[in-house]
Order: sequence, then structure tokens, then C-alpha cells
Amino acid sequence: MKPILTFVCLLLVLTSISPAEAKGCIKGAVVGGIAGHMAGHGKLGAAAGCAIGHHEANKPNPNNSSAQAPSGKQ
Repeated sequence: MKPILTFVCLLLVLTSISPAEAKGCIKGAVVGGIAGHMAGHGKLGAAAGCAIGHHEANKPNPNNSSAQAPSGKQ
């Protein structure tokens, strides 16, 4: 069961992230791999860390100066 789950997770990660959009993936994979290694699931932790790191890196910046503030007029 474990090899099947690992294969499915790896397949999902590889199909959802292209190499050109790997922003945040390496940092997340390192952190997730270390945490997963401590729990006995290093590869799965690295895959999850990559996905989470990629998601976090692509979040919009709340301090972005081009964002429009509400006008307050009704």
C-alpha cells in the first residue's frame, strides 16, 4: 500500500507543477523532507512540502502597493 500511495502522490505533484513554476518548491521540499524524515516519511514529506511551498510562494502579497483600498463612498 505504501508504494502505491507514494507513486500516486509523486504523480500528482509532477503533473501539477511545471519546472518553470517551481517558485517556493525547493525550500518547502527541504523543510517537508526533514519533517517527514523525523516522522518516517521523508519522500512524502518532501512532496507535500513542495506543494505547500509552491502554494505559499504564489499567494498575493497583502502589502502590494498596486492593490486598491475600498473608497468608503456609498
